[in-house]
Amino acid sequence: MKVSILIILTSFLVAGDIKITCEEHLFNLYPKNRDIRMHIFQLDKQIKNKVENIVKQRFYKDKLYYWTITEGDSTKAYAFLDNVIGKSMPITFMVILNIDGEIENVNVIKYREAYGSEVGSKSWLQQFINFNNNSDYNIGKDIDGISGATISVKSISKGMKKITTLYPLIQSQLK
Repeated sequence: MKVSILIILTSFLVAGDIKITCEEHLFNLYPKNRDIRMHIFQLDKQIKNKVENIVKQRFYKDKLYYWTITEGDSTKAYAFLDNVIGKSMPITFMVILNIDGEIENVNVIKYREAYGSEVGSKSWLQQFINFNNNSDYNIGKDIDGISGATISVKSISKGMKKITTLYPLIQSQLK
């Protein structure tokens, strides 16, 4: 019983840290006159399956956390938090899309593997800027590989493709 309570409390603390890290990142990127609000999006089973089949990567959960970034009455961007599986552990990342569905920013929020953390470097993540659902995400051609981080590179790249593929399918449902 005590172990179960400890596990639950630890989960909340970790989730809280991730939320705080995401929001700090967003407030640093959008410091002036912006309203940033977190939401939870429940993935429709048909849309979820469609995206998973296109990208060949499963969603970590049946819901996504996202933030709406607005200025006045105008939505400027959406930030999505997702997880992909590296070699054996989840990699938590946040991708920010403008209203046209193009990637504006990417940040690895939590990397849990012993090797391959280079996928979290700003210089490597920068290559995804302006990618969208029509972009090619071919490693070695459109996306640089990283020696010793092949699995993480593939996972993060598919994660980007997954979010940009999902966005046009759910855009009208976002708050």
